[in-house]
Amino acid sequence: FDNLLGISWVDSGWVPILNPGNVLDYFSERSNPFYDRTCNNEVVKMQRLTLEHLNQMVGVEYILLHAQEPILYIIRKQQRQSPTQVIPLSDYYIIAGVVYQAPDLGTVISSRVLSAVHGIQSAFDEAMSYCRYHPSKGYWWHFKDHEEREKAKPKSKKKEEPSSLFQRQRVDTLLLDLRSKFPPTFYQPKPGEKPIPVEVKKEPEPPAEGVKQEEREPASKSTAPAPPSKPPPEKRARLQKA
Repeated sequence: FDNLLGISWVDSGWVPILNPGNVLDYFSERSNPFYDRTCNNEVVKMQRLTLEHLNQMVGVEYILLHAQEPILYIIRKQQRQSPTQVIPLSDYYIIAGVVYQAPDLGTVISSRVLSAVHGIQSAFDEAMSYCRYHPSKGYWWHFKDHEEREKAKPKSKKKEEPSSLFQRQRVDTLLLDLRSKFPPTFYQPKPGEKPIPVEVKKEPEPPAEGVKQEEREPASKSTAPAPPSKPPPEKRARLQKA
C-alpha cells in the first residue's frame, strides 16, 4: 500500500476479546497491512520470548503506548538504537477493533492547507461563473437566484402609451381653445352631485337707435355739401333823431 493513511483494517473475530494483554497479538495478524514482518516483535514471537527482551535488541519494534479499555488502544512503531534510546516512527490507534494509522504533523498541516486552498479555489470558480462582461456595459454580477425570482414573479405586461407628448400637448391646446369659445353651461361640484347651471354674465349692448344715429352722423357729414358762405351784412347808417 502506498498511502496507509487512507485505509483501515479490522478482524471481527478478535473484537469481543480485545484487551491490553493480547492487543499486540491482534495487531501482528498476517492480514494487517500496518504490521512489518521484519520487526523485532516477530523475532521474539518466533523464539517464544517475552516482550521484555525487546529492550535488549536493536531495530524496529511495536509497543503498546496507551490503553483505554475496551474501546481505545494506541500502538507505537519505533526504531530502537539502545536500551534507553528510541526514535518514534509512527502511531496506530485501534477504536472498537478497527486499526487506523495516525497522521504525522506534516501530513495534517498539508491536508488542512490543501482543504483550505480547495475551498478558496472553489469559491473563486463559483464567483467567476456569476461574473458577466460586455464592452458597452462593463462588468456585472448575474446570480442564479435572481433568475429564479424573476421566473417566480408574475409577468406584468408593459402598458403602451396611447399617445406621445406632442400629441397630448396639442390636444390640450385645442381643448382649451374650444372651452374658451364654448364655455360650459353646467358644472358638477363633486362626483355624484347634480350639475348646476352656470350663469354667464353678458356685457350690456348699446341701444340700436344710438348706434344707428352714430353710424348715420359721420355718413351725413361726409356726404352733405358745405353751405355757401354768406357775405357779411351791410352796415346801415342809423338815423339820429333830432
